[in-house]
Amino acid sequence: MKRTGEALWEIPTSYKAGMRVPARIYATERLLTDMDEGVIEQITNVATLPGILDYAFCMPDGHWGYGFPIGGAAAFDLEQGVISPGGIGFDINCGMRLVKTDLQFDEVKQHLHTLIDRLFQRIPAGVGCRGTLQISRDDFRNLIEQGAAWCLKAGYGLPGDLRRTEEGGCMRGADSTKVSETSIERGYRQVGTLGSGNHYLEIQVLKPENIFDHELAGSFGINIPNQVMIMFHCGSRGFGHQVATDYVKLFLERMNSRYKLDVKDRELACAPFRSQDGQDYFAAMKCAVNMAYANRQVILHRIREVFSDVFHRSPEDLGMEQIYDVAHNTAKLERHMLHGNEREVLIHRKGATRALGPGGFDLPPEYSTTGQPVIIGGSMETGSYLLVGTDRGRETFFTTAHGSGRQMSRRSAKKRFDGRKLQRELLHRGIYVRTSSFAGLAEEAGAAYKNIDEVVDATLRAGISRSVARFLPVGNIKG
Repeated sequence: MKRTGEALWEIPTSYKAGMRVPARIYATERLLTDMDEGVIEQITNVATLPGILDYAFCMPDGHWGYGFPIGGAAAFDLEQGVISPGGIGFDINCGMRLVKTDLQFDEVKQHLHTLIDRLFQRIPAGVGCRGTLQISRDDFRNLIEQGAAWCLKAGYGLPGDLRRTEEGGCMRGADSTKVSETSIERGYRQVGTLGSGNHYLEIQVLKPENIFDHELAGSFGINIPNQVMIMFHCGSRGFGHQVATDYVKLFLERMNSRYKLDVKDRELACAPFRSQDGQDYFAAMKCAVNMAYANRQVILHRIREVFSDVFHRSPEDLGMEQIYDVAHNTAKLERHMLHGNEREVLIHRKGATRALGPGGFDLPPEYSTTGQPVIIGGSMETGSYLLVGTDRGRETFFTTAHGSGRQMSRRSAKKRFDGRKLQRELLHRGIYVRTSSFAGLAEEAGAAYKNIDEVVDATLRAGISRSVARFLPVGNIKG
């Protein structure tokens, strides 16, 4: 491994037989040292996949995952390349949504417990939870093809929400005939649910000293001392998991016999992108992407309902505007400059965030000069960040980190921490937490994650992101 930048390390193709491109890891020396060995093994396996272009990338929050490391990214040629569920993830389009309010914390403090309690009641959380949105299977098929736009037609949202959602809240080309009945059955009752694991909903406060770029912050509507923000993280729930499961099984059956593909790791099961199987999975994956956008849209609607009920004011009067919604686990067709030529490529991002620089191809007008908002979620104990993409991000196909990244397994965290005790300790520190599972809460202890400040610092040192603000948690809902 060779250090090629302040926060950049490169593994040459000579490291492992079959590597078609070098692997790059964006990290400080400390973060790199703390990464588990599986990250190196997995990212160099990614570098052996057919049609991979330029480099296999791992972001500063990288840790072992299924197939790709979480924090992994790669671009593929459309004719020679493959599409792999292991490079996208089972929770397809697990992502972050950030919403501002015009409230100061002094106005919210006395209502904080009421807000969290009511949000906990209105937004189902936990393993296998069902949503309050009652729709038929046919309605669900329309929803997964239309994404968040379906929700706005049904009255769940404000006009600006779609504009400030990646892809406008819908990946075109989603085809519900490419998903199984099992997937539909698992998903149609889960719209508007938070789920479990590392998914959460958080009320946060922005202290004046945690604004790092006042001009950028102001352009996002962040300009009030001790401003109250809302951030949440969730995805496509059991629906996306089933879509991935179905196609992993299919690809494992056909990868070698039909396509003569031999991969280093069965978890990188894939199909040629232009093949019928590859296109079917791409269309099904888009359905899961759209389900996640719709899921977060309904959750935002419930949040606005609760705040309106508590403060007896409309969401518009409360200034409850969405800043942005970013996706993590996706594969997308994008146009990028590669060795001096612009070309369309397939970008896999697994636990990684798109981070377009100023003038990016898919930005709403208000962000065309700032770059894309990037939401980096931390643990419920530490805080989270708003960043923006940069011009230099083109070296990673405009990709950056997505969160803290785990440094301790869930099993280890459950052995080390007691959920009920952790809840009491957080309350003593001014963070009110509601959870559907104390075992699940223990898994999400702050010490189970990398230092969010170090992860963000690595992206800044690498030049692939720019820091805007840091938010501190005061209330949290966990599955």
